[in-house]
Amino acid sequence: MDEPVLLTGAGGHVGQVILRGLGEKYDWRLMYHSQPAEEPDHPYWTGEVQDYEDVAPAAEGVGAIIHLAGDPRPSAPWTSVLENNIDGTHTLYEVAVDEGVEKVVYASSNHAVGAFESDQRTPEMYRADDDFRLDGTELPRPGNKYGISKATGEIIGRYYHDKHDISVCNVRIGNLNEQHPPIDYERGQAMWLSPRDCWHLHDCALRADYDYEIVYGISDNDRKYYSLERAKEALGYAPRDNSAEWNGDEQVQ
Repeated sequence: MDEPVLLTGAGGHVGQVILRGLGEKYDWRLMYHSQPAEEPDHPYWTGEVQDYEDVAPAAEGVGAIIHLAGDPRPSAPWTSVLENNIDGTHTLYEVAVDEGVEKVVYASSNHAVGAFESDQRTPEMYRADDDFRLDGTELPRPGNKYGISKATGEIIGRYYHDKHDISVCNVRIGNLNEQHPPIDYERGQAMWLSPRDCWHLHDCALRADYDYEIVYGISDNDRKYYSLERAKEALGYAPRDNSAEWNGDEQVQ
């Protein structure tokens, strides 16, 4: 992608990992909720993602947006996810239409399907010999109000793809963790996403051609209940890490 890329939520954990891995690869525009502690290496704006007037200047002239901004707390109350996640995502897409943005990569979450884990399949579904997989074709089953907001963001993206022909990739991110999950933490092993697989997946989402996609964002773990097949087929995702084998020395510096 030759045009600039806007990264919202640039100060968060996922945003920092993406910038660490891809900082030199794209012409970034960054949006923060508040003034960053250190001066960023790229042009940046601060403001509320649900405020059109705050978002529009940051999106001017960009070709794609990675949308991470919002309240990331699984325990976030409805008032917060409604304002920051649902209204914020709607505003982001409204700006994208007005600015002629061609592609949006949306940070969805494992919480959009979290209630699948209440089907009496745990802990078996976390184990390497279990063949249960969610592949993105299933209907959302949020396990909390944060999950409702993420599932709603996917639906908002569906509307803006159908109505305005924006390419949309929803990444249901698992558990991005700089460290190896404890070997006895089966769920953490199953949904683990390494830093370098995180930025690689978002790099693939920026470069690939697609219409509307829902993919899962985890590493190629022995334990998994999310399928990686769609991410591999549609985006060219080639994960390098596995929670059963990962060595911390291999992480992107």
